[in-house]
Amino acid sequence: MINPGRYTTPQDEDLVVFIIGMRINKWHAITRWWPVLTAMPPMIRELLTNKDIGCLAAESFFGLRTTLMVQYWRSEKDLLAYARGEKHMKAWKNFYTKTARNNAVGIYHETYVVPKGNYESIYGNMPPFGLSRALGSQPVSHTLETAGQRLAGKQKQGGA
Repeated sequence: MINPGRYTTPQDEDLVVFIIGMRINKWHAITRWWPVLTAMPPMIRELLTNKDIGCLAAESFFGLRTTLMVQYWRSEKDLLAYARGEKHMKAWKNFYTKTARNNAVGIYHETYVVPKGNYESIYGNMPPFGLSRALGSQPVSHTLETAGQRLAGKQKQGGA
């Protein structure tokens, strides 16, 4: 469903932005990178169907060699608890014992803890995406016209 017009996200919540992905370094070594590629979908399914884990939303992007997923988490506590959980630890141990030392595939992640009021967004004629999928959206009002206004926390004063 496309939301017509311009929308932004409320800034009422702290959140964690987690970026994770992989890079295929050696195409010919499919037996080395395929297990890494196929380990992710079951975890993503679990995260997106079981909201009490703490993952609010995720967006995936695929390039020629590199995958990238942006995840929005309720808290760093939730993210770290999942990272220490059985499903993730099994995938990590499998990667590390079978793949990590041969450099056919690389993995990465970045974590950003973002306090409420320290992010902004704008969406024009878009379906729920990114932060708006994670936190919901509100129409852009006259007090939310610019990125500067949205970053200045005017959402609390000006509202929808």
